[in-house]
Amino acid sequence: MGRAEERRARQRGGHRAAPTRSSASPSAGVGTDAGPAAGGRAAARRAAKGKSGKPGKNGKAGKGRIRRLFTWKKMLGTFFGLCLLGIGAFVALYMMVSVPKGNAAAQAAQLQSNVYKYSDGTVLARKGTVNREIVDLSKVPKGVQYTFVAAENKTFYSDSGIDLKGTARGLFNTLSGKGAQGGSTITQQYVKNYYLSQEQTVSRKLKEMIISLKVDRQMSKDQILAGYINTSYYGRNAYGIQAAAQAYYRVDAQKLTVAQGAYLAALLQAPSQYDWAVATDTGKEMVKARWNYVLDNMVGEGWLDKTERDSMKFPVPKEPKAASGLEGQKGYLVDLANTQLENQLMKQQGISRSQAEAQVIDKGWTITLNIDKKKQAQLEKAAKAQLTSKLDPKKRPVDADVQAGAVSVDPKTGKIVALYGGVDYFKHYQSNATRADYQPASTFKPVILAAAFDENAKTQDDKPITANTIYDGTSKRPVKGSAIGFAPENEDDQNYGDVTVQTAMNKSINSVFAQLGVDVGMDNVLQVAAKLGMDTGDLRAVPAQTLGTMGASPLQMAGVYATLDNHGKKVTPTIVKSAEHATTSVEMPNPIGQQVISREAADSVTSVLTGVVDDGTAKQAVQENPEHDGQKVAGKTGTSDDNKSAWFTGFTPDLVTSVGLFGEDVKTRAQVPMYKAGGFPRVNGGGFPAEIWAAYMFGVTEKDAKFDLDTDQGAAVKPTRKATPSQTPTWTPTQEPTTQPPTSQAPTTTKPPTSEPPSETPTTTPPTTPTTTPTTSPPATGTTPENPFNPGDDQ
Repeated sequence: MGRAEERRARQRGGHRAAPTRSSASPSAGVGTDAGPAAGGRAAARRAAKGKSGKPGKNGKAGKGRIRRLFTWKKMLGTFFGLCLLGIGAFVALYMMVSVPKGNAAAQAAQLQSNVYKYSDGTVLARKGTVNREIVDLSKVPKGVQYTFVAAENKTFYSDSGIDLKGTARGLFNTLSGKGAQGGSTITQQYVKNYYLSQEQTVSRKLKEMIISLKVDRQMSKDQILAGYINTSYYGRNAYGIQAAAQAYYRVDAQKLTVAQGAYLAALLQAPSQYDWAVATDTGKEMVKARWNYVLDNMVGEGWLDKTERDSMKFPVPKEPKAASGLEGQKGYLVDLANTQLENQLMKQQGISRSQAEAQVIDKGWTITLNIDKKKQAQLEKAAKAQLTSKLDPKKRPVDADVQAGAVSVDPKTGKIVALYGGVDYFKHYQSNATRADYQPASTFKPVILAAAFDENAKTQDDKPITANTIYDGTSKRPVKGSAIGFAPENEDDQNYGDVTVQTAMNKSINSVFAQLGVDVGMDNVLQVAAKLGMDTGDLRAVPAQTLGTMGASPLQMAGVYATLDNHGKKVTPTIVKSAEHATTSVEMPNPIGQQVISREAADSVTSVLTGVVDDGTAKQAVQENPEHDGQKVAGKTGTSDDNKSAWFTGFTPDLVTSVGLFGEDVKTRAQVPMYKAGGFPRVNGGGFPAEIWAAYMFGVTEKDAKFDLDTDQGAAVKPTRKATPSQTPTWTPTQEPTTQPPTSQAPTTTKPPTSEPPSETPTTTPPTTPTTTPTTSPPATGTTPENPFNPGDDQ
């Protein structure tokens, strides 16, 4: 071997030993001895390398094998091999999967009625009549056709029927358990609606892709678009654009405007969430944004003139017509059951709201509710006897603006055993039991107290807050310790002087709870509110929230008070007992959760709330009610700003019920005051709401039930001092109370007197005209109230 070969052998790490060089001369004896010597020196060098920690022969050999295994040629070959394998598999799949036979009649036949049952198994309702009428695309205005393309698939007229990127993302999400988060073309959605199911599986998605490619080749774009808009679900039990046009605008599809078409196209993303009649404020904002998105896309694609687009106004849909078989309270119960089942499907499968609806509506479910048939009948009877029978819109037009909602929950199980959504599902489509657009007012005060007890909060003087802690109950007293000035007015501008927290709760003294909230820390208050079940995501931690100026529903407030009644263990009210389908059953979440506040804190609040019933704003309607038969009761009244809502939420040891009254303009659905409704100067929480509550609860709850409380404070444990006014009011309140300090000039109007029982107000009667200048001081210099939500008239 020459020197060059020997050097290369050494560079290869000694994979093969170089032979010793021998002399060609017979007299080269020295050369013969040199071979072993050189081999010895090489061995020594290798040993030295091993001792110094450098890789020896075995390490270099391993690396060499790896380099030979992952050469670029082999990697490239493997890549092309996998590609060919994938193409082959795709071709085989393409050949094997055929376009199923499908037509509207066949699809309609697949739809089945859902059966809804009471908790005892008796049938509540059947729902499943298909509302569909196929229309030819030529009868749909061209501009309306474009709205659907602009909303869902701008490249519809030029693509091959599938979105490879979106489909790949959808497959990945399905495999990884993230659910449906990928995009689909109109062709794919049509195939899913018309030929396949809504299930989220890899096989279904692959079939969808293959069939979409074939459908795109076999059908024209107009045929596909017609199939899509005729098979989609728009909410309100409307399948197809003709049914949707009638359901939302009372016109045929051929008479739809572009603006109306854009709303219907926007609906497809989330039909129930975007239905204007029942949408929350957030839902309305979202569907308006979607509507604008559709029209802007049309302008961008050249399908709509910008001037015409700029002149368009959002087309508010008409009120829905309730489906047959859902009269009375049935529709409200069915809607909530569907929503909770959809929520669980979304959570389990990671699918969108529209996909969950498609799996639930008219798909042959048997859904058993937690609704107790006897309790439901009793709640409906109470609402009629204590409210609707006493309202006379012909005599008092304001009576037509009064809406009522109620939810009753078992605190030990979380079951919704009764629900009242309104006078009739046919007459008022939106459920007043689940709407969260009215203020809970003073029913929020127990949440503040729960935060104080659970956080072991202290006053500004560093004293622990208990039921017997003394606060200044002067009306319009500026809070201390807050960077945001706030000086709320008490009911009828009453001044109470020094009072205990217990008395402040009994009399619902705003000034005390404003200071209490600041002492606890509004961040802490909102955190506890969220733990108890309120939606606080977008709320600012400002003192004005102490008056309950956020939105809440009877369903939410029933959950909050049920958690208190359940000694601090979270209760999430649930209406669905079981949900079964021919192919599956859904396990609903446990309504009873973890301990969210301490038992002592929850029980202490309950103890304090018994004082509201025994010696406070609910005394006449509840404690002194002729039907009261020894049950121990805890609860809280509430009346919102300008009398737009009034509440009583209360509980016995075995049942929690929240009743809310809401002022809603009978024509515009805007929030309005309820002054003089039912013939009373003002509708307060201790009036109609508490009377409905008592008429229902005392007919279904256990007699002589007592609370099992782990606390040493509050009205249920020992008596506390009563409130007496420390001074007479120094000025007459205005019709619209504000947080600004009073002036020396008397207002020209006065607030209507209270309709609450005498025990609600202090024992001394204030004069009706000003006598002196105000003694309460304005907010400190430099402290300006920051958007206090116009608090005032709050009980």
